[in-house]
Parts: sequence; C-alpha cells; structure tokens
Amino acid sequence: MRKRLLVTLVCGLLAACNFAPPYRQPDLPIAEHFDAFPTASLEEAQLAKEVDWETFFADPQLKLLISTALQRNRDLVASTARIEQARAFYRIQNAARLPQVNVNGSATRTKAPLGSIDPEFDNTDISVQFNQYNVQAAVASFELDFWGRVRNLSESARRQYLATVEAQRAFRLSLIGNVAATYYAIRSGDEGIALAERTVASRQYALDVAKLRLDAGVTSSVDYEQAAILVTQAQTQLAELQRTTAQQRNQLTVLIGGPLESVLPDASSIADAAQFGALDPGLPSALLVNRPDILQAEQQLRSADADIGAARADFFPRISLTGSFGYVSSELSDFFVPGKQAWSMGAIIGMPIFDAGQRSAQLAQARARHDELVATYQRTVQTAFREVSDALVGRQRYTEQITAQEHAVEAQRLLAETAELRYENGISIYLEVVDARRSLFAAEQQLIQLRATALQNSVSLYVALGGGPDTP
Repeated sequence: MRKRLLVTLVCGLLAACNFAPPYRQPDLPIAEHFDAFPTASLEEAQLAKEVDWETFFADPQLKLLISTALQRNRDLVASTARIEQARAFYRIQNAARLPQVNVNGSATRTKAPLGSIDPEFDNTDISVQFNQYNVQAAVASFELDFWGRVRNLSESARRQYLATVEAQRAFRLSLIGNVAATYYAIRSGDEGIALAERTVASRQYALDVAKLRLDAGVTSSVDYEQAAILVTQAQTQLAELQRTTAQQRNQLTVLIGGPLESVLPDASSIADAAQFGALDPGLPSALLVNRPDILQAEQQLRSADADIGAARADFFPRISLTGSFGYVSSELSDFFVPGKQAWSMGAIIGMPIFDAGQRSAQLAQARARHDELVATYQRTVQTAFREVSDALVGRQRYTEQITAQEHAVEAQRLLAETAELRYENGISIYLEVVDARRSLFAAEQQLIQLRATALQNSVSLYVALGGGPDTP
C-alpha cells in the first residue's frame, strides 16, 4: 500500500513539472503621467474605454460608414479568418494532451488447404474454411507529459490564438480611425472646393470688370494681368482640391469594402461636425489593459515563455503508452464473452543521447525569440505612450491654433476690403488688392484644414487610448 502511494505521489509531482519560466512583465520605459493633459478638464471628461465608437461619433453619416466598414472591409474579414485558424490550431495542440482512442472492426472468411495447417494432409485435396471477427479499441501512442512538453505546446498555441484575437481588435480599432480620418478629409476637401469655386467666380467677375476698364482706358494692362493671375491661382487650387478629395473618396471606398452609393458627406461646414467631448487619458499604465496591440505583444511574450518550457522538456525522456482491448472470435454468436477477449499494453521510452546540438539550438532559439518579444513589448508600450502624448499636445495646441487662425481670417478679410477701397479711391495700386485677396484665400483654406486636422487628432486620441467597449 505504501509503495502504491509513493508511486502515485511521484507521478503526481512529475506531472506537475513545468520548465517554462514564470511570466514577468518587462520594465516599462515610460513616464508615470501624461504631461500635456490639463487637470482642469478632468471633471467633464470620460475615459475612452467607457465610450463606444457609436457614442464618440455623433455624425450619422460617419456612423453608417463605420458600420459598413466593420461589416464589409476585406482586411477585417481576413483577420477574422486568422482568428479561426489560430483557434483550430490551438484545439489541435490541446487534443494531444488526451489519449486518442481508435475503434477498429473486421470480418474475414478464409479458405486454406488443410496441408498448410497439418503436414500429415499434404497429399490431400482437403481444404478448410473458417471465419474470424475482430473488434478492438486501441491507443496508438499517448505521451505521459511528465515534463510539461505537451502542456507548454498547447499553452503556446493558446497564447498565439489570444494574440490573434487582440490583433483583430487592433485592426478593427485602426479601421474605425481610418474611416473617420478619411471622412473628415473629404468633408474639409468639399468645403475647400466650395470656397475655391466661390473664389474663382468672384475673381472671374473681377477679371471681367478689369477687362472692361482696360478697354475703356481706365486701368492699365498690369492691373488686368494681376487680376488674371488671381483667377488662375484659384483655379489651380480648385483643381488640386478636386484631385485630392476624389482620391480620398477612392480610399474610403476601399475602407468600407465597396461603393459609396448614396452615403456622401453633406455641404455643411467642417466646423459643425459633431463629435464626443474631451477624453480623460487616465494613467499610462491603463494602456497595458486597454490597447489591443499591447495585449497582443503580451500574449506573444507569454507564448514564447511556453516555447522555452517545451524546449527544456525535450532534454528529458519521453514516455508513451500503447494499448488495445477487444474481442476475437470465429462465431458472432459467442463474440462478446470473456473467453474471446484480447488485449495488449506496453510502454515506450525515448531518451535523447546525441543529436549534434539540435535540442540546445532549439532552446537557444526559443530564448532569443523571448528576448526579441520583450523588446517588441517595450517598444509597443513606448509607441502607445507617444501616440497618446502627441494627441494630447495636438488637442491643446490645435484649439489655440484654430482660434488664432479665425482671428487671422477676419483680419485678412478686413485687409482685403480696405485694399479694394484704397484701390478704388486711387490711393494704392492693384497689387495691394492681389496680395490681400491671395492671403485671405490661403487663410480661409488653412482654417478649414486646421478644423479637419483637429477632428482627426481627436480620433487619433480615441484610438491611441484603446477605444471603447467592443460592439458587434
């Protein structure tokens, strides 16, 4: 009884062996706080993880575009298929931890000369006929996982599967951000086109007036040519905006996985694009559990730990069991009786003696991959911290820049009006009007671009913080 207990205890201890190193979170080379976030706005801000994308984006057209992209984007479909592949591979690896039992059955009828059975009947033509029925359940080979090799291979596959899930989440979040950024670029492009078209029309009218004045001898050819230059500059800018906006539409078509159909930005100002208010970035440590790319890097690192455990276990003997149990009979009527039972069992042990350093190289490879993934994890954390910090700085400075640009546009408008009055009263030359109008047009276009960039920066902050709850 004591011997059996001792054997059971030893087997239990061996089964608990695991040579994988325990997971230790790498050092985080980042600051403890985000410097650019003003503490005064904490009361009105929410954490990004509490705000789903449908709440964050209030524009109904943008919501529809994002929803369509999440359903039809081909890269997202491919990432979902990769999850299924990883899940299937994990199931395959995990199945090796349990014995595989095969059931076989056979029935044969044999005719043979009696002489082949008994030499005394060699010179006779007598033959015998007999039946044989066989059913058995067999375990071809089941490894006793004393050293945790099979368990670690299964754990490595499981971690890779989880990493694939996080990779899909990261791509999904990136897709939401790209659709929103492209949408705002189209909105600002359309507004810029409308401004350029109005500018071309007004300058063309001024050019026509200049031509009448030139023909009447009231003005010089220099004034007329300068008016023509203003028209061509506006036409050039209009063509450039039409080109880039059309390309953005093509990009949006790819992102949403098909034609735009009737889903097009309206003619409202980019300044009216509704979006969620300020986001509280929280602490940098929150990125470790909110950012899917960081979680992906962590799962890959854990997978590398399991690979080290499997590589270490390869230095120890492998013990496998084989066995079968069934019935063999020549008659079906007395098939399943104790006397017709047939069984076998055995064990196979394999001990590595000489492999020319193959196992050592595999262990060294696993350790090197672990070191690589530690650096990858730390770099991913650093990148996340920088993206959040950049977006926070952008949120603060873009607000200030837009306010200053609005003042600049108003000042340029007044300057253009004053220049025209001065020219009409003969106080200044037409070149002053040209410069004022050119500066006003450039300032208005820059204001449109700044407003779109500020919206895109807000989206970047939402994505950098890991987004909100996943929704189907």
